[in-house]
Amino acid sequence: QVQLVESGGGLVQPGGSLRLSCAASGAIFRLYVMGWYRQAPGKQRELVASISSGGDTNYKDSVKGRFTISRDTAKNTVYLRMNSLKSEDTDVYYCNRLIGGRPSNDLWGQGTQVTVSS
Repeated sequence: QVQLVESGGGLVQPGGSLRLSCAASGAIFRLYVMGWYRQAPGKQRELVASISSGGDTNYKDSVKGRFTISRDTAKNTVYLRMNSLKSEDTDVYYCNRLIGGRPSNDLWGQGTQVTVSS
């Protein structure tokens, strides 16, 4: 069964750091672009960062220079390192694969909550 499991969220003060992890089934991990999304209550889910199978990355403007997406093929895991966190980064974060720039709606996991607050 194809599955994505996110972890690593928590409560952090402004300016702090977190590293999120997404463990993925091999069948979907190695071949596809993988992305990290986030969603606040009442808002649409938005793509924060993506990484291709070859390691090319893209970022939402508001996180450029602060967030770093990476992948470990041997561990079937994609990471999101978040530095210099701001209160507006508070959201539930999800990972997913992208096909044609779109996430696979049948693969959303439970997400991991990131709260940035003093």
